[in-house]
Amino acid sequence: MMLSVILLLAVLTGLLLLMARDRTKSHGHLPPGPRPLPLLGNLLQMDRKGLLQSFLKIRDQYGDVFTVYLGPRPVVMLCGTEAIREALVDHADAFSGRGRIAVIESISQGYGVIFANGERWKVLRRFSLATMRNLGVGKRSVEERIQEEAQCLVQELRNTKGALQDPTFFFHSMTANIICSIVFGERFSYRDPEFLQLLDVFFQTFALISSFSSQVFELFSGFLKYFPGSHRQIYENSLHIIDFINRSVEKHRETLDCKAPRDFIDAYLIRMDKEKSDPNSEFHHQNLIISVLSLFFAGTETTSTTVRYGFLLLLKYPHITERIQKEIDQVIGSHRAPALNDRANMPYTDAVIHEIQRFADLLPNSLPHIVTKDTHFRGYLIPKGTEVYPILNSALNDPHYFEKPETFNPDHFLDVNGALKKNDAFMPFSVGKRICLGEGIARAELFLCFTTILQNFNLATNMALEDIDITPMECGVGKLPQPYKIRFLPR
Repeated sequence: MMLSVILLLAVLTGLLLLMARDRTKSHGHLPPGPRPLPLLGNLLQMDRKGLLQSFLKIRDQYGDVFTVYLGPRPVVMLCGTEAIREALVDHADAFSGRGRIAVIESISQGYGVIFANGERWKVLRRFSLATMRNLGVGKRSVEERIQEEAQCLVQELRNTKGALQDPTFFFHSMTANIICSIVFGERFSYRDPEFLQLLDVFFQTFALISSFSSQVFELFSGFLKYFPGSHRQIYENSLHIIDFINRSVEKHRETLDCKAPRDFIDAYLIRMDKEKSDPNSEFHHQNLIISVLSLFFAGTETTSTTVRYGFLLLLKYPHITERIQKEIDQVIGSHRAPALNDRANMPYTDAVIHEIQRFADLLPNSLPHIVTKDTHFRGYLIPKGTEVYPILNSALNDPHYFEKPETFNPDHFLDVNGALKKNDAFMPFSVGKRICLGEGIARAELFLCFTTILQNFNLATNMALEDIDITPMECGVGKLPQPYKIRFLPR
């Protein structure tokens, strides 16, 4: 009996080793990395602090380009400014595919502008960029929509009468309303029950996607998808948001004027109607719903989290806040609202916002890419379909480009004359063909939000400066600032 068990174990071990060897052969000549175990991949090399820390530790041994097996599948990691730019910019087409994020794959299924690939992605991205650029024609521009919402936020903050509070709700409401104005053509009252429920679902979902359990799911989704876990809650939350989007689309259909599109959904429905006789058209209902979901989520959660992190940093460093307010007083004054053309005359404020984005490092592992063809890169052969992670954290904290990357210092973006300076390592929106679709909108939001609030309010908290913790609370797909409370005191 014992001999039979030993023989069986020997046969199984041999089969697993053969599988591992065959898998290595089929994966071309990948960059080096820790030796994977059959099926488990590099699980034993994963740090309990999360995927990012695991990747950075492996980088110390293997350099800027290496391979990690996430469960049974190989993923090529790109670290450092040069490696990321060389791949995503110099080899832009080859690295332009979108990889999967396991916890949201059951919802996206390759549809929508952010998660699509091939011709579908090209068509939807072109349309989305053109639509958002043209939204200002004959009606309120995107800048005016942001300015309007910033003033609404100022009024809401005045109503708090300087009380100590968690600012999450206010920043979520502001960024959600801006994307609602662009996508749905309307904003919501900060007390609208449906709007409030939607914001709560968004906040929960981003926290779940950034959780440790979601990182574990990324390693073994093929097995874990059959069991309870955060992936199921993310799926349920997404269905709730999709239901809201579907109802909004139906309202748009009923009131559509093809000669005067009000927003992104109107523009899409008009294009959908034009191409209804084309069976191969990408302008169908599924792509609309997932595109809106993607834009709504990306445009709400990432920007609001950046703003929330920013005000935590401004509480920590009041001398920086005072210097921004001095620049606001000199350039804008107190009798008109900030405008985007003020940014060119406010290099210090612009540098602070850049440094907030760099330090917050909101998507440290970026979104995954795949190579669209067999690709020769730095002496290796990366086969078509291989996943690639550009580790943006390694660029945003690159000591060759930032003198003291572990510290918050706006001087990282100022030259000796106090002017804003370009930095190739600054890539919070990624780089290349998959650069964030809403980069321009997000940059406008951040500038107008910070300047409008600091024009009208001083900041205070109940904590001593040394007790304000600026380390991130989660470090998975996304980072979140520590919870904190703040007072907005009218100037």
